[in-house]
Amino acid sequence: MRLDHLSFAAGPDGLASTAQRIGGLLGTDFLDGGVHPRFGTRNMILPLNGGTYLEIVEVLDHPASDKAPFGQAVRARSLLGGGWLGWVVAVDDIAEVEHRLGRESANGNRKRPDGTELRWKQIGINGLISDPQLPFFVQWESPDELHPSTGATGDYALVSLEIAGDPQRVSQWLGETVEAPLEDVKVEWVAPNGTPGIVAAAVQTPSGLVRI
Repeated sequence: MRLDHLSFAAGPDGLASTAQRIGGLLGTDFLDGGVHPRFGTRNMILPLNGGTYLEIVEVLDHPASDKAPFGQAVRARSLLGGGWLGWVVAVDDIAEVEHRLGRESANGNRKRPDGTELRWKQIGINGLISDPQLPFFVQWESPDELHPSTGATGDYALVSLEIAGDPQRVSQWLGETVEAPLEDVKVEWVAPNGTPGIVAAAVQTPSGLVRI
């Protein structure tokens, strides 16, 4: 179990403008990630050192976004002005999570602009919707060399997270201590002042630490 990526919902200015704004803060450009046809969303990504990445995601005007929980979650966050959607944990065997949560995972895929298709399974979006401090889970089916973190340089790395919530509640959701997927990232847990979830992330850049 490890931290896979952070997901940020585009604001009312749309995916490209949100990516340009955040990329400007970080001093780098996000890459076009492609469309998630099963979820009615699309994303842009920034590979980070340590096997993680940042994702900015936008809901599409597509029937899938009304049916898929992920599309519903992205739309709801974007309607609130955009911002951090959640954090995502990668697991080796998602069947264990399926058994613990009592439901099946959903198949996910997206085709990159170069035509390469990525495939994975994910579960836990409904938990995220009801309690945004909770991560959701993915199991990648694509080869490791196609993981979205590929191509990252050591100049960009996730250093810390601020999460409004309760680490004991998150540990219950994970099925093990919350430190397991976050051992390489400093986490500050703060009391929720409104909606729980990610408050901020700090990224190391060539120009120093940037808090988003």
